[in-house]
Amino acid sequence: MSVRSIFSTPSIWQRLIGMVAAIALQATMSIPANAADIYGTIFYQGTPPAEIPITPLKNDPNCGRLYKDMPTSHFYRVGADHRFGDVVVALLGITGKSTGARMAPLIIDQRGCQYTPYIAACQTGQKIIVRNSDPVMHNVHTTPTVPGNKEFNVVQMPHSPDVTLQFNEPENFLRFKCDVHPWMFAYVSVFDHPWFSVSASDGAYRIHDVPPGRYTVIAMHRKAGSLKKTVDVTKEDVQLDFTFTGGNHA
Repeated sequence: MSVRSIFSTPSIWQRLIGMVAAIALQATMSIPANAADIYGTIFYQGTPPAEIPITPLKNDPNCGRLYKDMPTSHFYRVGADHRFGDVVVALLGITGKSTGARMAPLIIDQRGCQYTPYIAACQTGQKIIVRNSDPVMHNVHTTPTVPGNKEFNVVQMPHSPDVTLQFNEPENFLRFKCDVHPWMFAYVSVFDHPWFSVSASDGAYRIHDVPPGRYTVIAMHRKAGSLKKTVDVTKEDVQLDFTFTGGNHA
């Protein structure tokens, strides 16, 4: 049967339309009609600690040639107007609401002998795809600390097939590292619900489709500590900003 005849067959079209409608209906039913967003900006007041030159990377015969200037750490992504990136923001105390199994995968790339993104978040059961875009060998080594989250340690050759993994228990800042290049780290916070975000380089974050209620919202930074606020969500989007200070970090 030709492609044209397949798509000219009414029954095929009816089934396709029915499938699309069913998916759309399921998505609509999973979001309360009066759900709203929590959004805001994360700020860092004060002078953040100086970033550290990654001398081993620059001196590595394979990775060093990928850089003209000395690369540094990026622990504190503080931009214009004190806007603070790489802060994980989430509703606190919610479990058993994960939609991770049907979400698009989180993609982590190894590029320039560094993990990108450095800070990320996903849900329990959500696929994480780790990619090697470098012309050098890496290994993907996860070191979870929560029971039930499996440790992975897989060699990944240059431009080889992606590594796919997932975690089944919530955990904050689960570490990914490369044993071949000991300066390479990434941190993924795993939640058992979909209500979280990671602030962008401009400090902005947004948590989508939060059902009405009173919530405790936590903003977590791997070095600067955490802040909590309580917020009431109704049918309107609500703004919630956080400000870290130099005294927050250890």
